[in-house]
Amino acid sequence: MDLEEKVVAHEPIYDGAIINVERQTVELPNGEKAYREIVHHSGAVAVMAITPEQKMILVRQWRSPIARPTLEIPAGKLDSRDGDDPQHAAIRELNEEIRLHPDHLERLAGFYSSVGFSDEYMTLYLATDLRPVQSELPRDKGENLNIRAYSLAELKTMVKNGDIEDAKTVMAVWRFEMMQQKSR
Repeated sequence: MDLEEKVVAHEPIYDGAIINVERQTVELPNGEKAYREIVHHSGAVAVMAITPEQKMILVRQWRSPIARPTLEIPAGKLDSRDGDDPQHAAIRELNEEIRLHPDHLERLAGFYSSVGFSDEYMTLYLATDLRPVQSELPRDKGENLNIRAYSLAELKTMVKNGDIEDAKTVMAVWRFEMMQQKSR
């Protein structure tokens, strides 16, 4: 069965600093028309920062869309400073958020964060051999962070109890568990 939808028209709805939104008119494979609201995003990175003690560093920060703080791995969007290079963005985000630089950075996976309405593509990295940065980059305006490292056992309990609900961080916890099992 043919699944492709053909865009026959698009109307910009919103042009913002982080996202752009458009309404698309599409032709379905059966010839009928339908409408789609699409959120365009420049892309993002997320980083599993692992200490020598085999703990994962998380940041607690306020998230306005859900009106409460969350526990997350360091992450952020690609911007003009990165030149479309997710690895550069990962290193920059580690500097801005946890003030560490990785001597080893490895791409683990790439994924779409919410394919039902957004084209945001996120790249997940593993950062190890961490050391303090020599020059701190400024944090985003209004970005207030609490930083702490957690063991795998603590992370699994927090996921189970609902203390960690951020999708990229849940994925990182399961990936961390796979890495620990593999190294045994």
